[in-house]
Amino acid sequence: MIKTLLIANRGEIARRVMRTAKAMGIRCVAVYSEADANAPHVREADESVLLGPAPATESYLLADKIIDAAIAAGADAIHPGYGFLSENAEFAEACAENGIIFVGPSADAIRAMGLKDKAKALMESANVPVTPGYHGENQDPDFLRQQADGIGYPVLIKAVAGGGGKGMRKVEASADFAAALDSCKREAIKSFGDDHVLIEKFISQPRHIEVQVFGDSHGRVVHMYERDCSLQRRHQKVIEEAPAPGMTPAVRAAMCSAAVNAAKAVDYVGAGTVEFIVDGSGKLREDGFYFMEMNTRLQVEHPVTEMVTGLDLVKLQLHVAAGGSVPPQDQIALKGHAMEARLYAEDPQAGFLPSTGPLDILRLPDEDEAVRVDTGVEQGGEVSLYYDPMIAKIITYDADRDGAAIAMAFALDELSVWPVRTNGGFLRKTVLHPDFLDAKLSTGFIAEHEEDLVAQGFDLAAAGYAVLASVLGDGGDDFDPFALSDGWRMNAPARLRNWFEVGGETVEIALHLQGSSMSVEYGEESLTLDAVDGASEPGYFHFDASLGTEPVQAHIDLLEEGYLVSSRGQTALFAFPHPEAAADAAEAGGTIKAPMPGKVLAVNIKPGQSVAKGEALVVLEAMKMEHALAAPRDGVIGEVSVEAGAQVAEGDILVALEEETVEA
Repeated sequence: MIKTLLIANRGEIARRVMRTAKAMGIRCVAVYSEADANAPHVREADESVLLGPAPATESYLLADKIIDAAIAAGADAIHPGYGFLSENAEFAEACAENGIIFVGPSADAIRAMGLKDKAKALMESANVPVTPGYHGENQDPDFLRQQADGIGYPVLIKAVAGGGGKGMRKVEASADFAAALDSCKREAIKSFGDDHVLIEKFISQPRHIEVQVFGDSHGRVVHMYERDCSLQRRHQKVIEEAPAPGMTPAVRAAMCSAAVNAAKAVDYVGAGTVEFIVDGSGKLREDGFYFMEMNTRLQVEHPVTEMVTGLDLVKLQLHVAAGGSVPPQDQIALKGHAMEARLYAEDPQAGFLPSTGPLDILRLPDEDEAVRVDTGVEQGGEVSLYYDPMIAKIITYDADRDGAAIAMAFALDELSVWPVRTNGGFLRKTVLHPDFLDAKLSTGFIAEHEEDLVAQGFDLAAAGYAVLASVLGDGGDDFDPFALSDGWRMNAPARLRNWFEVGGETVEIALHLQGSSMSVEYGEESLTLDAVDGASEPGYFHFDASLGTEPVQAHIDLLEEGYLVSSRGQTALFAFPHPEAAADAAEAGGTIKAPMPGKVLAVNIKPGQSVAKGEALVVLEAMKMEHALAAPRDGVIGEVSVEAGAQVAEGDILVALEEETVEA
């Protein structure tokens, strides 16, 4: 039995592991960086140890410091979580050398599955189907291009040490191969310290289906069925679900059997995930899936498996690490349907740019038997630019898939996050999209429907709530439109209006009230809300209504600067207008500002250079991603205020853009 567990991670996974470990009576030790000194996982631990400064390379990735912390705290085991050192074979070996249990597979198993090319060769020998491609050692660019030409386009270039969508490029034609290879290798060496790549055939209409496996030290390997992780953006998973839509008993048996064989091939112990790329151009077939990679750790999306099997995978990890056995396969049942949505601090309306900063307001869904929320942050905390921008994982469960999707939409309705922007509205639109509900899934789903999914869809409803609140409320802390005695529901004025600043634009919002219905006009658009009702408390109130057949709700926080309205997964500030806003907006067209804190990777222009609208001027790195800042219009570069390697803050002016002058 493990008595003291050090959790070598942060955020929601550290809290998730801690929750189970404490329930088992295990003493928990947290580690943290200077940026996480006040984080929830630190406060909730029995003991905590500072590792170093905020960057992960100076804190969470320092294996020696973590080992020292475990020894000093008397920990007999280390749980690595996911990310950071979770798939680091040298770290697993260091644990063993110091007599510490590593809650995960052996170093040999991690190495065997850690490099995609060698893993695929191993899988071929174990009769696990693999995608056609080149997985050899020759890294000569011309040779690799020739291999791609032979495989046939489109192809994928993938870093052999990659993961999480990093070091991966799709190439449509031979002429594009060299540039894509350079970009892939550059990202791979920066992210993994290894620029070796492999080439694979790109599967059209691909689905991403993975199988949860578990092995013990007694030679038994079992599976916990499959998860569908096809909904991705830039190869990053967005929504996961279990079981996979359209799965048949025959295909499930073939896929799960292949996954178990893959784990057995490396004498796997602990939790792991075998990922398959699946031909989604038609119905799922027994010969239509191919081994992609094995993640030798617990996955971010493990909660959906827990929901449909009733198992606590962290508890089973700790049990197996202490020498226990996995349950027999026939005792692992599959029941109902679960979905997980990753709530990220990013702004879909701004090209999904990361959004960092304080969480002045953070209202997440209430948990019950159908809704689970895993988060590593809290109101009053912040989203740091140093780590992954995930705010929370929202997991829903129901007897069937449609029920789980509707439960997810209702859960996302409860969100209020400010001033950090989130993808909540984007997630809500996704789970309610007709093609998603019809299970027309592929890894290209989001790219195909992005225009619809990103379009601002809540402003009209929220606008009505905001103007109603502003007209009927007195603006004080006891703001309560429902306490008014003017009989507004039945006898309100025919027309109410107000001005607000929304997203930097000053807009007029008008509405007509008649009984419990409210018609809203916002610019040239309009809608009608029926059955408007609500409740309030000091500084906050809540409206319910119907938009056609769709129930909608809004949460409204009264702030000093205006009304913060959250509706349908999105949050916007309906601010009291300021006269200088128009002047600021006019000036913005001539400057390129940093949209978030980050590091300047490249400056592609110089003073006096003519540029066209949309041309990439500066490349920033933030939240582990590259972002190209484009010219907002044609013009001539005036002043360039930064150079490659510089750190910039949000709002810093990087480039001044002047008008193009034409000589007479």
